[in-house]
Formats: sequence, C-alpha cells, structure tokens
Amino acid sequence: MNKNDNKYATKIVNAFLKNKIISPLPSKYTKKISNAQNFRKLCESKINKPVIGFKAAGTGIPVLKKLKEKEPFYATVYNHNVLKNKKGVKINKFTMGIELEVCYLIKKTFFNLNQKVKKNNIRKFITHIAPCIEVVGYRQKKKGIKSLGDLCSDFGANVKFILGPKKKYKNQNVKNLKTKISNRKINQSVNGNTNTVYIDPFNSLRFVLSKLQKDKIILDKDFYVFTGSSVGVVPILGKGIYKGLIDKLGSVTTKIN
Repeated sequence: MNKNDNKYATKIVNAFLKNKIISPLPSKYTKKISNAQNFRKLCESKINKPVIGFKAAGTGIPVLKKLKEKEPFYATVYNHNVLKNKKGVKINKFTMGIELEVCYLIKKTFFNLNQKVKKNNIRKFITHIAPCIEVVGYRQKKKGIKSLGDLCSDFGANVKFILGPKKKYKNQNVKNLKTKISNRKINQSVNGNTNTVYIDPFNSLRFVLSKLQKDKIILDKDFYVFTGSSVGVVPILGKGIYKGLIDKLGSVTTKIN
C-alpha cells in the first residue's frame, strides 16, 4: 500500500459510509481485476460496520466473455445495506439498475470446513433460501461498465439489498427457474431465468464459499450469500414499486424513491 492507495481508499470508503458521490477512481484501480480486488480488500479493511454476508458479482457468462474475464468476484455486504421486504430505496443518477437474485443463509460452522469446497459438502451448511432484490450503482460520478474492475473497486457496486421471505432449505432445485421483475405503475417488466447466474445460483454459491475459504475469511455468525442477478441489470425507468418473482421461491418487493 502506498499513500495514493490509502488516499483513494479513504475517499471511497467515506462515500460508501456517508452515501455520497465522488469523482471517478483512477484507472489503475479499475482496469485490471487483480488490482481492483486488492483495492476492494483495502477499502473493506477500513470499515468497522457489521458484516451480514457476501455477494457474487459479474455472474453473467456473456458479460464475463465480453469483458474477457474468466470468473466473477465476490464482495462484502454490510448489515446497514440490507433491508427487510417492502422497504424503500432512494436512488440517484449514478444508480445503474435493479437486479433479482437467489440468496442463501449459511451457518457459521461453514468456517470450520477443512475440506475443499464442493457442491456435495456445502448443502449441510445452508439453513434458508430466499428471493432478493439488489439495487446497484456507483459511489462515483460515472456510468456504464468498461471492466469488471469498475464494479469490484466500488464495493461490488451494491447500494442496497432487499430480502424477501425466507424458506427453510430443503435442497431446492434452483436450475432453470423463471424469474420476473416489474413495475406495474410504469408498465415495465423484464423476464429472466436462474440459469443466467454463473451456470446456476447454487454454483455461484459454491464459487463464493470457495473464495471465502481461500481468503481465510471467518465470521462468528451465520451469513448470507447473494448469488447474482437472474435478469441482468434492469434499468430503473421510474419510481414506485418494483416486484421480483422467482418461480417456486416466492416474491420480494421494494419501493424506489
């Protein structure tokens, strides 16, 4: 870490905590995903707020191919950015859009796992599954995505998560589920499918847990994993109620202000 790294990390951390917008970060922190990952970890080390979980980002395979990346990344999600179902979110002109995701609640005993993370050894740590909405946007005066590092360096670009009703996990199949997010007031509706999420949401969960294990992350409480959007990044075309529906899992709602 040098003085400039520390200066820019402090700037964007303050913007993240105080809900402010700053000038764009220099490209050295955003162009290469490896640099963006290191910068994100530096920023997160400066935040003392409670952690509630982690998100997978860049999970759309067509997007990864377009950006010439091999895999998504994960970012930390803090308690103050997760809201209950039907709560409202205030947006600004640098808000990119809204997403509909599958999320899992994971037992803290996962951190005692001393084997390589695989699909067949993580099911026992899942307690609940739920639909959720993520509102995404920058803390910077910029729009669009030129690299995966643009998102990664800005805390994964997560603004708020809205949690839908949880169901007990009973090995629900999350492959090939129809999804939809809509705002009836402005007649906006976008259909999707869970298979657009890095093969499927369960595979995205495996990816995040494997990265947590590799980075030796440990929490002392149960935590959420948000697996990525099943509808892409849907532009917010107007204010009002947005409702997300995931077949067999249920619905989640937020009011955009």
